[in-house]
Amino acid sequence: MFKLQPDVKKEMKNIVLYTCIGIVLEIILLILAHFFVIPDKIPFDYTIFTGALAGGFVAVLNFFLMALTVQKVAGVTDDQKLARKILQGSYSKRMLMQVVWIVIAIVAPCFNVVAGILPLLFPTMGIKVRAVLGI
Repeated sequence: MFKLQPDVKKEMKNIVLYTCIGIVLEIILLILAHFFVIPDKIPFDYTIFTGALAGGFVAVLNFFLMALTVQKVAGVTDDQKLARKILQGSYSKRMLMQVVWIVIAIVAPCFNVVAGILPLLFPTMGIKVRAVLGI
């Protein structure tokens, strides 16, 4: 089994936190939009929750796989070309995973499309907010 370095564990906790905060805010905003803005266009049902949770899982999994790849490359090779090849392969697979998720979120009736796709943005948004705030 691959052992996570302490810094990777710490950052993954942050990614999970950013994603969870984003999901809670997203659900609150979708519920408010349903009741006060456009109830005909935004349904309030279980699909908001299933979409948000599944999208959040994909978002966290994406960053976890990236962290594993970076940790592996840093510990295994000094060869820049090999490192670039490994990182590019990881990037391609992770982007494919997200595209497949987006298609599933659009097609499957058990997911709200917006609630399912927005969580993919939450980890990056959390990182940028933390950088702006200097935390």
